[in-house]
Amino acid sequence: MDLVAPPPFLASDYIVRFASERWEAAGAAELRRQVFCTEQGVFDHDDRDATDAVATTIVALSTLAGGPDEVIGTVRIHQSAPGIWWGSRLAVAPAYRRVGIIGPALIRLAVSSAHAMGCVRFFAHVQSPNELLFRRLHWAKIEQLALHGREHLLMQADLAYYPPIADGTIGFHAARRAA
Repeated sequence: MDLVAPPPFLASDYIVRFASERWEAAGAAELRRQVFCTEQGVFDHDDRDATDAVATTIVALSTLAGGPDEVIGTVRIHQSAPGIWWGSRLAVAPAYRRVGIIGPALIRLAVSSAHAMGCVRFFAHVQSPNELLFRRLHWAKIEQLALHGREHLLMQADLAYYPPIADGTIGFHAARRAA
């Protein structure tokens, strides 16, 4: 008799917040390395740059028994000039991409927390295959360009759809729907 292995466990409840623990920051850095270096080959060994010194790291955490367990998504935000904010290095662990709520939840906290900190315009360079996701989340395409040898879009969030979230360290819980 052939036994079929059960599908891998995927948490159904998530916490999205600013990284506040050392293990969260380390998990975010490792996920970025896996996605942008190993999987996509955008960078050779490390994707870290000068923006990391001034950016706030946001993480999506899977939960186990109600507590945070593993970094399954990340994005960083920073202010480049008064009122002008950027999001970058959005990454979701491969097993959780099909869940469909991790990327949008990270984007929501990124824009909404920046909005609470005085953001008047929020931008991101988005890889072209992700354009539809961002359009659905009320972002507008400004221009098309090439970055790191890949087609990207400069996009801007419509802040009217992102009410301020005053405390990104608390963040929020997100849950996937039962199948």
